[in-house]
Amino acid sequence: MIQDGDLKDPPCEEVPGAIEKCKAAGIRVIVITGDNKETAEAICREIGVFGRDEDLCSKSFTGREFISLLDKKSKLRQQGGLLFSRAEPKHKQEIVRLLKEDGEVVAMMGDGVNDAPALKLADIGIAMGIAGTEVAKEASDMVLADDNFRTIVAAVGEGRSIYNNMKAFIRYMISSNIEWLIPVQLLWVNLVTDGPPATALGFNPPDKDTMEKPPRQSEDSLISAWVLFRYMPCRGSSRNNCSEDSQIWINCSTHGSFLGINLGADGHTLVTYSQLSNWGQCSFWEDFNAEPFTAGDRVFSFDANPCDYFTEGKAKATTISLSVLVTIEMFNSLNALSEDASLLTMPPWVNPWLLLAMAVSFDLHFLTLYVPFFASAFGIVPLSFNEWMLVLVVAFPVIIIDEALKLVRRCVLRLCRPSMKLKAD
Repeated sequence: MIQDGDLKDPPCEEVPGAIEKCKAAGIRVIVITGDNKETAEAICREIGVFGRDEDLCSKSFTGREFISLLDKKSKLRQQGGLLFSRAEPKHKQEIVRLLKEDGEVVAMMGDGVNDAPALKLADIGIAMGIAGTEVAKEASDMVLADDNFRTIVAAVGEGRSIYNNMKAFIRYMISSNIEWLIPVQLLWVNLVTDGPPATALGFNPPDKDTMEKPPRQSEDSLISAWVLFRYMPCRGSSRNNCSEDSQIWINCSTHGSFLGINLGADGHTLVTYSQLSNWGQCSFWEDFNAEPFTAGDRVFSFDANPCDYFTEGKAKATTISLSVLVTIEMFNSLNALSEDASLLTMPPWVNPWLLLAMAVSFDLHFLTLYVPFFASAFGIVPLSFNEWMLVLVVAFPVIIIDEALKLVRRCVLRLCRPSMKLKAD
């Protein structure tokens, strides 16, 4: 009797979905296998590397066919997936080398001894933890515990999220260096009130479209051209201060607490811009006489030296400036939830740790305002309800400014996509 039978080794169910996610994330999938060419092509069509009816004349090669080509790099630069069948170890190594020479970031996945040279050469060598040989594991940078291709895609998403959170931390922390606060106040803002939100930003969830964006180029710096645009210079007095887009508003709003806001609790109007521009020359002003005033439970008198009005007085204005800065910093922490996504699509409650951190920071600020010992130490006085309303009105536009810039960024991303791709084997 003669019996005819077929044997089939189907791909894992998760692979087609993972391939689609790779394509959406700008990751090209190149298959290098020792299998027969026709078998490998059928599998690639099944898992989604190629379309069902796609012409593979220029996208499917045996290892020897590829090595014999004169324009190997042009073949590797083609858009979409590629297949190399009947590949020997030297063929795999040569493909990885050519990709790296062309400026690509190459991730190589393998399980056998013959994969070890290519795994070692790749930017990221990935070995199978279950079916992989010890040689392959030793040559790799990463070992898959479950031998699942989908895990690689999840790792890419996690890596992008960590990188974005790092950038969020930097954007947030750099926005608190304002020059019109006294050193102890600025130190308090940097070390205490900014600390909890900055730490909580590390728990930001990934953006919803993290795996729908192309990968960044390997030579890209942590501070991109767009971020540099958002760190535009803002001149304050005679010193230069580099500031974020929203920080220009921070500088103007905190300085504005000294410019022209009439606070009756101080007993007189605040300094003019002309006086502020000549801060150290008040002794030359004509008819300058600072009257005593009371702020909170403190009495300020300037009979000995009227210029002390600018260095020791104006406690209310300093308090409002500090409160404006702290409030803007809390709003900025909400802006830092995502580099591009609006607060409407990524609301504050996606990171409950950030909301808790903001509450802690505000509690600490209230402590310095309304506990006399701390208020005296920081040179500030309590604020009334109306003054807090002023603080909120001045601080809130920082969210509107950042939302507008995020909208511009999203529009630009839709029109312009970087050509850099991350290769996955």
